[in-house]
Amino acid sequence: MEQISHRREFLKVSAALGGALVFEFSFPIGSVAADGAATAAAGVPVAEVTAWIVIHPDERVVIRIARSEMGQGTLTALAQLVAEELDCDWANVHTEFASPNEHFRRNRVWGSMSTGGSMGVRSSQDYVRKAGASARAMLVAAAAARWGVSADGCRVDKGVVTHGPSGRTLRYGELAADAAAFAPPKDVPLRDPKDWKIAGKPVHRLDIPDKVLGKPVFAVDVALPGMLHASISQCPVFGGKIASVDARDAQKMRGVKKVVREEGFVAVVADSWWRANQALKKVKIRWDVGENGGASNETIAKMLRDGLAQEKLAQVRSLGDVEAGIAGAAKIVEAEYRSPYLNHATMEPQTCTAWFKPDGFLEIWTSTQNGEASMTAAAQVSGLPLERIEVHKMMLGGGFGRRGGPQDFIRQGVAIAKAMPGVPVKMMWSREEDMRHGFYRPASIVRMKAGLDAQGRVIAMHTRIACPSILRVLMPDAPLRGGIDFTAVRAFNDMPYTVPNQQVDYAMRNGHVPVGFWRGPGQQNEFYRECFIDELAVSAGRDPVEYRLAMLADGDKNRLVLEAVAKAAGWGTPPAAGLHRGVAAANGFGSYAAMIAEVSVSAKGEVVVRRIVVAIDSGHVVNPDTCRAQAESNVVYGLGPILYQENNVKDGRIVESNFHDFRLPGISEMPKVETVLVPSGGFWGGHGEPAILPLAPAVCNAVFRATGKRIRSLPLAHHDLRAA
Repeated sequence: MEQISHRREFLKVSAALGGALVFEFSFPIGSVAADGAATAAAGVPVAEVTAWIVIHPDERVVIRIARSEMGQGTLTALAQLVAEELDCDWANVHTEFASPNEHFRRNRVWGSMSTGGSMGVRSSQDYVRKAGASARAMLVAAAAARWGVSADGCRVDKGVVTHGPSGRTLRYGELAADAAAFAPPKDVPLRDPKDWKIAGKPVHRLDIPDKVLGKPVFAVDVALPGMLHASISQCPVFGGKIASVDARDAQKMRGVKKVVREEGFVAVVADSWWRANQALKKVKIRWDVGENGGASNETIAKMLRDGLAQEKLAQVRSLGDVEAGIAGAAKIVEAEYRSPYLNHATMEPQTCTAWFKPDGFLEIWTSTQNGEASMTAAAQVSGLPLERIEVHKMMLGGGFGRRGGPQDFIRQGVAIAKAMPGVPVKMMWSREEDMRHGFYRPASIVRMKAGLDAQGRVIAMHTRIACPSILRVLMPDAPLRGGIDFTAVRAFNDMPYTVPNQQVDYAMRNGHVPVGFWRGPGQQNEFYRECFIDELAVSAGRDPVEYRLAMLADGDKNRLVLEAVAKAAGWGTPPAAGLHRGVAAANGFGSYAAMIAEVSVSAKGEVVVRRIVVAIDSGHVVNPDTCRAQAESNVVYGLGPILYQENNVKDGRIVESNFHDFRLPGISEMPKVETVLVPSGGFWGGHGEPAILPLAPAVCNAVFRATGKRIRSLPLAHHDLRAA
């Protein structure tokens, strides 16, 4: 019951602050004890039918969501799946985040809490649907028991159980307490998607009305009585550490409470973030940058090219005899492509509020893509057991992978708060700190060589990839089979096109810049592959859509989306004057996508992406509106890296510091996006990332048709695209 008292204390604090934090609190109405029993708050009876579902007497159905919501719609989609099988009235559905602390206490009852890789729905759909179906069966059993009849004679519709022969009815709110006493059935049938009434429909997202009114609390919004603020400075060269600190001037400044020094950072704690940040600028820090102080774009490129030059590399794929195929080719085409590092550039900087309470309990408020991982990181730094830690999951102001694997901001926030026991401390990075201390999309270089026969068909293809390993950085102890990181080689290790002779080699080259999962990990490989396929089509004198289709078997889902997008975009008809089209196809994150981009290029070389048409097959679609919104989100997020975004390295440090030199696309740059959903059924794919995969190659292939200039590196800002 100890945990319940902590929650009730927090609710009282929230109410005193105007109730702003209640929306995001894990269990705002009722709490759940470690044994799983439902308890009451403010005298309101609460019935936990299962760990996933709480039903109130007034028919409110609260569905617990284990995944994070970062604007992608996962919260609503998961609620739809549960509500579909529960067969409740959608108008009565509410959601709350499952507590990581309770998750640990209850033997991980809610499954995975990680949200990334477009896995939120597709990896949990089975067990969340069963949770709803099990609760429905328990509610029907409770009604049948009350009436003394067989459950077989009862039916459910919108939260009302009806006994067919007698016509008697009972509402879920009347049955919930009784149903909670029944054991969940061991096996429950799930509805066929063709019979869905809530899932598969474009229902309005549950989080949007409150977001429009500014009600949800993000990590940067957390405000607790007596809370202090911390601003942080880390070594500008990755891997460096503190040599010396002189904080005397800072400690004299108004509002400053403490200067915290750790091996890799210095933080100032004050009564406001502004004062903390201003005082931090007065701290004299001498950094020991180590051996990485001379790293630059040039040394990193050399590191990657040295990897490609090695004779023996880890072999990712080997089909047929590539050497013989290329030797016997009528034509050989070769190209080298490259991409820079990229920051996630989340609108909400990394933030963590931590409170070491007098009774030895640690509470944390943060925006995280993995509540479990955040709690584990907090335990490692605090030295407390997991049962003495709670992580309150806030809404995320952008994730894109940054708030998933790396838990650096949690570790820092906890370390700073540990130096200020008994007081809540909110640590928030400055924008400059956020830009220069990310876990970046890897820079990479790829060389491709293909042999064509006399008819222009690809008979052999050899690919060499030099790229850092995300897995080696984020999971250094995890074994990599054959020294291969699948995130670095995707799109080539499973290329969908039929090529009889293929070889893919990988050179793992880890520099000092930390790399991490960036929306669509490995998506730059689609840029390389699909632009190179376009080069081969041009070399063969073939239409790029037909060229791809010729390498895809009938019935192949890659073929399905390519045909769908070509039809939707009117590929066979000329574009409007001044517009040029490019095409690309990609599969990943459980789904298949194909895209056609229409661009214009002015006489001054200015590229404008006018129209994007994308077709996606994700097997099943839970909320069509959300899926279309995700495709649009992929486009706007992916436009910046195509047009002008990059992170450069000089003197061992990231050059870019804010949005003035790491631009975000503006509203005026957003093209018209048309999304064609072609779910073929039978599998569950994701929507958070698939549409970003073909974006860069589709745009760059269109730029080639506009200018005749082949784009083999990004961003486009580095290329002279003026008319000759």
